[in-house]
Amino acid sequence: MNTRPIRFFHRGEVVEVADLPPTTTVLQYLREHAGCTGTKEGCAEGDCGACTVIQGELDAAGQLQLRNVNACTQFLPTLDGRALLTVEDLGGPERLNPAQQALVACHGSQCGFCTPGFVMTMTAVYERHGEAGTRPDRQQLADDLAGNLCRCTGYRPILDAAEQMFDAPAQHLDRAPLQAALQALAMDEPLDYGHAGLRFHAPQTLADLALLRQTYPEATLLAGSTDIGLWVNKQFRQLHHLIYTGRVAALREIRPEPFGEQPGLWIGAAASLEDAWAALTTLAPSLAELWRRFASPPVRHAGTLGGNIANGSPIGDGAPALIALGADVVLRRGDEQRRLPLQDFYLDYMKKDLQPGELVEAVHVPKPDTSWAIAAHKISKRHDSDISAVCAVLAVQLRNGTVQQARFAFGGMAAIVKRAAAAEAAVVGQPWVKATAEAAAAALPQDFKPLTDMRASDAYRLKVSQNLIRKLWLETLDRKTITIWRAGRLAA
Repeated sequence: MNTRPIRFFHRGEVVEVADLPPTTTVLQYLREHAGCTGTKEGCAEGDCGACTVIQGELDAAGQLQLRNVNACTQFLPTLDGRALLTVEDLGGPERLNPAQQALVACHGSQCGFCTPGFVMTMTAVYERHGEAGTRPDRQQLADDLAGNLCRCTGYRPILDAAEQMFDAPAQHLDRAPLQAALQALAMDEPLDYGHAGLRFHAPQTLADLALLRQTYPEATLLAGSTDIGLWVNKQFRQLHHLIYTGRVAALREIRPEPFGEQPGLWIGAAASLEDAWAALTTLAPSLAELWRRFASPPVRHAGTLGGNIANGSPIGDGAPALIALGADVVLRRGDEQRRLPLQDFYLDYMKKDLQPGELVEAVHVPKPDTSWAIAAHKISKRHDSDISAVCAVLAVQLRNGTVQQARFAFGGMAAIVKRAAAAEAAVVGQPWVKATAEAAAAALPQDFKPLTDMRASDAYRLKVSQNLIRKLWLETLDRKTITIWRAGRLAA
C-alpha cells in the first residue's frame, strides 16, 4: 500500500505518480507515460547520453543545484522531492535557448537523435557557469561532454557550439519556481512507496536507514542506480524491495575529520562521485586526471562513492585510489559502527566483509603529507567514459631518498582490487633508484596472475602494470637527477 505518491516538479508543476512499479525508469516514464519523447533511448546503460536530462535539488544550504544525469538508469521514485527538466522545458522553435541555437548555427546535428541529450548537457554547463560567473575553455567543455558519446556529426561542430553558446545574450532558466517547488516538497513525509507487491523506501535519517537495513537485510540497497539500473535494463532482473540512500542528508556530507593524528576527510556513502572526487583531489591533486576519466559527468552526478565501494567490482576506479591513500571504510549496523582498512573489506570476487543488515556509512581518508609521491593511471581502450583494463594508483613515501612506505593498488589485475604486496616489499627500506623500481616491477608477477578478456590480455595487463611502476620512479625524479640519468643513458 502506498503511504503517498511519488512527487516531483516537472513541466512547471508538481507531478504525482502512484500507479507505476518502483523500477520504472525516468526514461520509461517520460516516453511512455508523460508524452515527453524528446528524450531518447540509445544504449540504455548510461554511455551514449541520448537520454540526458537535468535533475534539480536543494543542497545542504538550500540552494538549487542542477546536474545532468542519465534518465535510462534512474528509477522514478528517486525523483521524489526533486525537479526534472527535459528538452521540452527549454526554448521552442520560436525562441531557441543558447545551446539549441548554437547547435543549429554550428551544424552540430545530423540525424538529430542524440541532439536533445547534447542540449541538456550543454544547458547544464551553461547554467553552472552562468551561476558562477565563469566561462569554460574548450578542454573543459570536452570533459563536460564526455558522457554524450552518440555524436554522428563528430566532435568539432558540437564543441564549437558549446563555445559559441556563451557568446549569445544571456538566457538562463527561471530558477524561482523550481526553488519554491522544491522547498514545498521538502516538507513531505519520507517516501514509502509500493506497487503490485514491489516496495521502495526512501528514509531521510541515518537511524531510519539503519533500522530498515536491519529489518529487511534481503532488500536491495540503492544509491545512484548507475549499476543497479542496469540489472533491470540489461539483465532483466526482478527487484522486489529497494531501500534508497539518496535522501539521507548525513550520508551526503563531506567534511574535514582527523584521521588519528593526521588531517583527514570524511566522505559520506551517498555523496555523489563528482563531489567525492572533487574533495579527494584536494588531498591528492595527482588524482585529477583519474577523476576526469572516471565514468562520465552524468554518471558521476548520479553515482556515489559509497555505492562504488560497496559494489566491490574488481575493475572499479574508486577503490584503487582510496586504498593507495590508506582509507578506512566505515560500516554501520543499527547503532553499531565499525571500521576497517578498505583493503581488508574485499575478500573475494564480489564478496565483501559486510554482515547481514550492515551498510557502508562513509569512507575516511587521511591527507598524505608532502613526503608522499602519488601517481594515478587509468588504462582503457577509449579515453572517455570507458571501463579500465588496468587502474593503478601508486604511492611511495620518500625520506632522504629512501622508501619509507609503499602502497601499490591495482584494479583489473585480480578478482578484487588489491595491493601488490611483493612489489611493495621490494621497495620499502630501499633507496628510490632505478634498480629499486625494476625490482618492484620484477616482483609484480608474484602478486598478480591477471586474466585475458575483451579489454586486454593477461600479458598486456602485467606488462603495462610493470611499466607504470617504472613510470612512477621517473615521475618522482628531480630535474638534476633526470639530467644525470638521461646523460648516463645516452652515453650507454
